[in-house]
Amino acid sequence: MELEDGKREPVDPEVRAYIYSIVSAVGGTGADESGRYVLGDDVLGCLKDLKRWLKLYDERLNRLDVARCLAEANLVTGDLLPIIALWKEDEVESAFKSKLALACLELLVPLTWPLEKDDLEMTVNHHRHFPYLQRSHLFYKRGILNHDAAKILRTAVRVALPSMSLSRGDRSSRDEGIIKLVLYFIRNIAIISQPPNLPVEGDEEEVSRSATINAFHQQDVFALVLTIASNINEDFDTQDAVLIEILYHLVKGVDPEQLFSSDEERQEKKSLELRDLLQKEAGMNREYARTAPTRHNRFGTMIWVKRNDNKVSTLSGQDTITNSQKALHKMDASKKWNRPKYHGKSSQPEKSDFDVKTSLKPLAVEHLRVFVEEFLDSGFNPLFDHMRKAIERQADRILNAHSKQFFYLIGWFLRAERTRRRAQLKKHMESKQDFEADSFALVASVLNQETFIGLNRFMQLGIDNKEWEELHAGMLCFTQILLIIQEMTVSPLEEDQEIAENIQNRIFYEETTHDRVIGILRDYKEQGFGYLDACTDLAYTFLRMLEAYSRQNVDLQVRSRRRDRRKKAAQANGQSKVEQNAQDEEDEEEIRQADIVSRERKFDFTRFSARFITQKVVDTFVKFTNYYRDLNYEQLKRAHRYFYRVAFKQEMGVLLFRLDIIALFNKMIKGPEGLPVKNEIYKDWEELTRQIFKKLIKKTEQRPELIIELLFSKINTSLFYLQHGYEKEITKKSKPKPPARLEVKPGRSHEDQVNIVVAALSLEDKNQLLWWMDQVLEKAANERKSWEDEAAARQLMQSESNPDHADNSADTSKAPTIFVSPNNDNCKTAMFKDNKLRLLLELMGFERLGGDDEIGATWIIPSAISSEELSKFRGLVKKYENEIPIECQEQEIDPRDLIRRINKPAPARRDISDESGEFDIDLDALFPAGGPTARKSDHPDERKKKRRKRHSKEMDGEDGSEDEAAREARRKARAKANLEKQKKVKSELFVHASDDESDEERDREFFAQEEERRKKQAQTVSTLIALAIGQEEGGKSKKRKENNGEDIVASKRRRNSSLIINSDDGPLSWHESSSPHQQISRDITTDTPFSSQDLPDEHSKKGQTGDVIDVTSDVDMKGIDRENEVEQEEEEDDDDDDEPVAVVHRRRLGGFVIDSDSE
Repeated sequence: MELEDGKREPVDPEVRAYIYSIVSAVGGTGADESGRYVLGDDVLGCLKDLKRWLKLYDERLNRLDVARCLAEANLVTGDLLPIIALWKEDEVESAFKSKLALACLELLVPLTWPLEKDDLEMTVNHHRHFPYLQRSHLFYKRGILNHDAAKILRTAVRVALPSMSLSRGDRSSRDEGIIKLVLYFIRNIAIISQPPNLPVEGDEEEVSRSATINAFHQQDVFALVLTIASNINEDFDTQDAVLIEILYHLVKGVDPEQLFSSDEERQEKKSLELRDLLQKEAGMNREYARTAPTRHNRFGTMIWVKRNDNKVSTLSGQDTITNSQKALHKMDASKKWNRPKYHGKSSQPEKSDFDVKTSLKPLAVEHLRVFVEEFLDSGFNPLFDHMRKAIERQADRILNAHSKQFFYLIGWFLRAERTRRRAQLKKHMESKQDFEADSFALVASVLNQETFIGLNRFMQLGIDNKEWEELHAGMLCFTQILLIIQEMTVSPLEEDQEIAENIQNRIFYEETTHDRVIGILRDYKEQGFGYLDACTDLAYTFLRMLEAYSRQNVDLQVRSRRRDRRKKAAQANGQSKVEQNAQDEEDEEEIRQADIVSRERKFDFTRFSARFITQKVVDTFVKFTNYYRDLNYEQLKRAHRYFYRVAFKQEMGVLLFRLDIIALFNKMIKGPEGLPVKNEIYKDWEELTRQIFKKLIKKTEQRPELIIELLFSKINTSLFYLQHGYEKEITKKSKPKPPARLEVKPGRSHEDQVNIVVAALSLEDKNQLLWWMDQVLEKAANERKSWEDEAAARQLMQSESNPDHADNSADTSKAPTIFVSPNNDNCKTAMFKDNKLRLLLELMGFERLGGDDEIGATWIIPSAISSEELSKFRGLVKKYENEIPIECQEQEIDPRDLIRRINKPAPARRDISDESGEFDIDLDALFPAGGPTARKSDHPDERKKKRRKRHSKEMDGEDGSEDEAAREARRKARAKANLEKQKKVKSELFVHASDDESDEERDREFFAQEEERRKKQAQTVSTLIALAIGQEEGGKSKKRKENNGEDIVASKRRRNSSLIINSDDGPLSWHESSSPHQQISRDITTDTPFSSQDLPDEHSKKGQTGDVIDVTSDVDMKGIDRENEVEQEEEEDDDDDDEPVAVVHRRRLGGFVIDSDSE
């Protein structure tokens, strides 16, 4: 509704009329009653109607209209407080007035409820009413704390006493509601404070923190809080969260050292603060006096400075002429940076409540000190232990803000306990009395492992969700825990020292805590000065305590946790789609989430402290040092010690060689606006700055490149170069190679091979692997047995249900594949690197998915292995785990000597091709791996020289007339003949050691046949010897007969004739040899090996064996060789047309070369 002047009504007039009518019916001040408040006829009904309006209109519709109308009607100070004041303190029992006071509290709680701004839920209505309601809250609090007729807070406490006197089991829900109502009312009064965006009306001290603390002390509110806190676990259960809020809003921003200092100390502190302010003022005056105007320089001065870009800067003032630094400073001050505006939600939080310092009046300090001491002695442990459990189980009453308040209060009260102990020690030292230190058991509830786990989780959530205020509270808490532990280590009580040792071991054991502290410091980004102070304080305290603890405990172990993401086993090579889908379903959750692998390692403080020396951490401390004019002694000392560690302890001063850092250090010492010379830590900073500049000059002389690098932050590569003068060598880690494959020497059964490998593993002290193998086999046998029983039962049911097809009812499905999983990292590594373990798995029939060089490949038990076989293997593993096989015992052989390495095949050769590319031959087919062994030439060196000389003459021709085409034709002919010769050579590669594992009966039959062949050959040889001797004696004129009907035209070569004998049923035949020696050989075109031992079994069975006998006398061989030298030289030109013959060395026996099976 709009008014006549165009303004809009803030509240609906109809709603305002209803509210005003109800407020007028509550009561009022009567003229005839001397100003005493008179209740209305139905005051309880009116109060209930107002409560109903607040609930049904404001809360349900999310509006503030009713609260605005009640504030305008002055309901609280004009009606509710006078009604509560009617209940006098001397009236112990008054049911009606007690009901009236309770009804007033039911209205006061929602009317004083804190107003929270939420941009997502606030409407125009909220923005319209918020300032007025905030102003009204101040009036409410002023009236409650400073009421003339009665003590309102004490009356509220009296309302809750009857319900509190009952035991927890006897209380009704109404009693619990009354207690909670009173506590919320006290909480609201503690929260209300002067808003920073509203003008102050009236006396601000009437609603200050000091006035609140004094009122709580005088009106028994502190006594109520202490009573509930000390009995929170016995008589009270759900009031812990409200108590935490009350304590938080009472002590936030209060310095605990202010509470436990005497009046003299407080006066001295104020004097020191005044002295510091006066020194700052004197320094400012001196700076101003240097360039202050006098009567002689009142005239205006303006100069122009021409820059490199031909632009002109204008400066005014005579100080620009006399002081060049002042001129440059003025130029810098005139520069403006148009910073880009960020239109999104600001990531920089508002100023935290922790950063707002609150000063208290002396009387309030005394009252709060008494309350804090009593609370530490009686209520701290019960309340905080109960609250921690409620936060862990995420009770419904716990809100997000409660965790922040909980950890902030832990830090605050721990600091208060430390301050109280120092004050007590100082007091006893001044009085020269014996001082018996108290135990730290008063704060033991927050020094247990559960609290540390909750704190770590809370801080990590703050980091992950970027909730900086929550993280700020966690850092304050963690810092005070470390400091209280440090004091416990020097406690005269041995019990406290042992507890401190245990707590430090727990805190420093987790490497995640180390990483979190470094990460917080490294990731600072404009979260405010309070957050910056807290993170630097935490890092400084943590690093200092860890250094001291690591010196005392040289063998300190830390647990590091790393995420180990494993590949899907189903994606390995050789796995079927069905198995892949099954594995995906089983391991879906494991694959989606990363496994956290924990490992223990020895702690190295040097390595850890180096992680603090990075450019980002240095930048964080530089930002902290920029506030040097506002820092106290401890804060300046913290920054000084860090920069000293960087420059001298870690020898990383290059990180400080940057223009802005150097300028900051110079400004702190030389000014303008530097540290006061009388500051306690000024000399330390002066010496540090001088040494850093000295190192900078020296390093610049060594590395002139540093002059350019002064402009930039240092990256790792440039940092290493500036330190050492050369680039850092980057070495790539090579991929681990698979181990060499092994095998058991042949001639042993499969069971003996398994026994030998198990015994070898046992002798190498690898019983852990054998124990794991036993567990795997047991589990796999049980699983496979269960499947077999199920398959048999299923087959039986099918046969019973369908007897006609009983024979065809067998279950054709295969057993599911069983995956072999290592039980730890050592076992996983052994499955890849231990070749004996891999040999054992292969002998048992296990299969490996993936390539040999794949580290994370999976081993499986295939479907073909039955449960009986698995049980058998398990029995062998258990038997020979601590026993040596009988064979090794009898022969006194180490089982490891029976295991040999499988040689790798020779690498494949390249294809042969001539220059024209006409001959492309696959040498893998002609000469597979393991082919004929290379041998030296049989020709003497003299013969080679003659052949080369003759070959050179023939190539050139007698008159040099032979053309290139003829030479090319001869070359191709030789290559073709060579190829045909190589094709006929057979390798012994195809004869395996497994041939020895043949059947004994078949071997017996084979050797019997060979014996018969030997007898026939011996008889034939003796006949031929006699025949040869007779022919020699007959004379040289005797002509040789035809061989197979053909005449042999003999020259001197006829002495080199060969005789071929096919054993068994082959005819006796003569054949002229192409070799310079006489040989009795099989036809070379038969493509069979050179001996019967090299034949496969099927050739042996068929009797397709050619026996070769070379018959030549020792005397004749020499003569033949001499006579054939000349003929061999004549026949070299015809080599291309001759049939190639493989040269085979045979043993000599009685003047003959015999190739026999007995070899």
